Amino acid sequence: MSIDWESVRAEFPALAHWTHLNTATYGQVPRRAVAADAAHWADRDELACTDFLSWYDVADRIRESVARLIHATADDIAFLTNSAAALGLLAGGIDWQAGDNVVTLAGEFPNCLYLPAVVERYGVEFREVPWECFYDAIDARTRLVALSEVNYASGFRPPLEEIAGFLRPRGVLLYVDGTQSLGALQFDVRRVQPDMLAVHAYKWLIAPTGTGFMYVAPGLRSRLLPNVAGWRTHREWRNVDNLHHGMPSFKDSAEKYEGGGLQFGLLHAMGASVDWMLELGPDAIERRVLELARSARARMAALGAAAADTGSQIVAVKFAGVDPSHLARELKARRVVVAARATDFCASRRTFTTTKRIWSGWKPSCGSCCRESNRSLTVAAPISGSSYVGFNLHRIALPVHGHGGAVGERGPLSMPFRVEKFVIGHFQ
Repeated sequence: MSIDWESVRAEFPALAHWTHLNTATYGQVPRRAVAADAAHWADRDELACTDFLSWYDVADRIRESVARLIHATADDIAFLTNSAAALGLLAGGIDWQAGDNVVTLAGEFPNCLYLPAVVERYGVEFREVPWECFYDAIDARTRLVALSEVNYASGFRPPLEEIAGFLRPRGVLLYVDGTQSLGALQFDVRRVQPDMLAVHAYKWLIAPTGTGFMYVAPGLRSRLLPNVAGWRTHREWRNVDNLHHGMPSFKDSAEKYEGGGLQFGLLHAMGASVDWMLELGPDAIERRVLELARSARARMAALGAAAADTGSQIVAVKFAGVDPSHLARELKARRVVVAARATDFCASRRTFTTTKRIWSGWKPSCGSCCRESNRSLTVAAPISGSSYVGFNLHRIALPVHGHGGAVGERGPLSMPFRVEKFVIGHFQ
């Protein structure tokens, strides 16, 4: 199917006024998702919530769509408000023993880095290691590996199938956070076989904050108890005229982890975005995003930047001597949205971009003081793809190491571009 990326772009009203390069922080919600949310509230007004049980039928259809997106079954999917809730469920459900350990990668999102707050009370060691040391960090006392499909700080995409194959025979659980990737990149649970995959849908799944899902593998479901109990915990919860009293009997499906009512409205919006992605084709979206990422890396490298191939839609770029935080502020003043991180300048672009409108040349030229600094710029690729918005990067005054003067040649940057995330600073 040939995709009209301009019509895709038209689904995002903010793009008429902003160059949005920051989906890796917040995705733009498409018109159809907003409409799905509004339709739910209109139905509530019309029917006075008398049909509330049918809302769960809609939720089950969304559950099926989410399962299709990751090649799972509907029984594997539970809805939640964010990925931290999924990791908390898993970390709280392991029978930890003093001396056990958890391993994650350096530069991970705080969800993973804050695990000690949950597990150290049991005498569990937390190991945050660079990729080069990852396999050496796994030993006989490792119980859990928690990482993202795309690293928060660097955009690195670890080889999950290889990692899972290494962990499985050792009895180590694998938790994957797909918040920074799913919707841009394809994910197949049949190939990776994680024990749990969690996604907060507000980034690349272009849904509102406060809705998401987790995949829980059948083998884990059989031994991981729910950490909440509510009116939907008992397997016959739909019998609302005569709700069960006493100890609940759990379903075998992941629905047992939901407990109570769902985040209707927000859930409808996520469902609309997921259905749209299935219609466009996850493979077409991924090809588009990675093509834009490759193009951005090549263009940035031609401008003198260090632009490592992270294997993901995140393009991490370093310009010596440039203060990324200042650059992010200057870009925002020109209605270009990027994200400043402690270590990188990163741009994450969805597929509402065109390849020929990505960047035009900017060259730092401030001499030795630039070479003394190791500041960096990171760029990431979009997932929904049409044309970029024009922007004159040459006209920004970039402070450099040792002075606050302008960096680079002053001249118009006429080539428009789109990016959806900039992370700023040094690479970790």
